[in-house]
Amino acid sequence: MANPTITPTQSAPVCWLNGKIVAPEQATVSVFDHGLLYGDGVFEGIRFYNGKAFRLQAHLERLMLSARAIALAIPYNIEALTQAVLDTVAAAPEQNGYLRLVVTRGPGPLGIDPSRCHSPQVFVIADRLQLVSERVRNDGAKVIIAATRRLGADGLDPRIKSLNYLNHILARMEATHAGADEAILLNSAGRIAEGSADNIFIVKKGELLTPPVIEGALDGITRQVVLELAEKSGIKFRETPLAPYDLFTADECFLTGTGAELIPVGHADGRALPACPGPVYQHLSAAFKQLVNQEI
Repeated sequence: MANPTITPTQSAPVCWLNGKIVAPEQATVSVFDHGLLYGDGVFEGIRFYNGKAFRLQAHLERLMLSARAIALAIPYNIEALTQAVLDTVAAAPEQNGYLRLVVTRGPGPLGIDPSRCHSPQVFVIADRLQLVSERVRNDGAKVIIAATRRLGADGLDPRIKSLNYLNHILARMEATHAGADEAILLNSAGRIAEGSADNIFIVKKGELLTPPVIEGALDGITRQVVLELAEKSGIKFRETPLAPYDLFTADECFLTGTGAELIPVGHADGRALPACPGPVYQHLSAAFKQLVNQEI
């Protein structure tokens, strides 16, 4: 599956809530929390390897920008959030896993007015991640072009990583119904934006291409890492608008995300791509693993 999910494990997940580690059953928020009622809040998904969070500061900086964009005052600064993540990872039963850092608007009266919410809630969950199957790793993911369109920047800027994922959930449902591993969302102009939970790259004649953020793509941390690795490796790359035609006629395609890391794509809307996993993907995937080992 291209879409990473937190799954139950034999070891209970670890939760940090508003300043302290608590048992999962005690990690609760009010039913009047506007994060629950209206999707009013922001989050980050963060991987940790060998007990260390990968690119933590980049995630926290993006979280702060998302919160600022929706005028949500996080009651902790970056230093305090860093310590919260470190404490959560240290308490986790596994050395490798996935973190979900969430900031909600907090409880308030019914109605969407956020000015009546005065206690933002912050929590971090550490758990195992359901990794991509070996079939997908070896044979490549099957993706479809979803009928559901990505909301445009004039509706909800893609740089805001908000709690409201219904737009992407509907696309993911399309993929499941079609027997595919992932759905690719187009923007209102019919150009490729992103996957339901990942960014997309294609390769044409050795050149790496990915949609710019303005087209509706999340400014993904792993996306940025891949662009860094491409530059270091001397791989020519561009951020450029892409149409479904570009995907269908690509030499290679792969998806990137914090949970997914790098996933090769073998079929796009029933069309087999020539190389899967392709040479550019294989090089960048190996370079990504090497970078993780270096940084942790």
